[in-house]
Amino acid sequence: MQRREFIGRLGLTAVGAICRSSLSYAQATGSAAHRKVGANGIHLHFVEQGEGPLIVLCHGFPESWYSWRHQLPALSAAGFRAIAVDMRGYGQSDRPEAIDQYTLLHLVGDMVGLLDALGVQQAVIAGHDWGAVVAWHAALLRPDRFRAVIALSFPYLQRSPVAPTLVMPRRKDALFYVLYFQEPGSRGRT
Repeated sequence: MQRREFIGRLGLTAVGAICRSSLSYAQATGSAAHRKVGANGIHLHFVEQGEGPLIVLCHGFPESWYSWRHQLPALSAAGFRAIAVDMRGYGQSDRPEAIDQYTLLHLVGDMVGLLDALGVQQAVIAGHDWGAVVAWHAALLRPDRFRAVIALSFPYLQRSPVAPTLVMPRRKDALFYVLYFQEPGSRGRT
């Protein structure tokens, strides 16, 4: 994607902020700060930097807020308040024991709860990998709260009649990483 295309997709607010600064050499506003808030019945850890319109950054699997560490100062320098979240079950955020506490509805609820805890009415939501799935569904289910989506490495897909794990590669030389973690005894599963 070209720089101009990316900027165009962020919208007029982003263009104005970028035009007022030198994107390549702009200084981030303030340093990154670690925080925790109560959201949707759990505590979410996040790192934030900058002032301005909010962009929530959702990491993929098996990552953490740290995946967005380079984007925080860049977005801050462009005039945004950027928040990289440790999603439910990751990093320093709470890890509910019950598997049924990790549905897309719970994850979207966490993002809505984060906005509520911060006193923010609307945000742009960005996601990478599994975080993109959360971002797409947050905007789909709560367009009043998430006005735009930035999705990296995962397009929006409607629900398939076939379980996703049935179409993932299962060859010796190509095993989709999600399947690896489904096997008993694999790292992360006992």
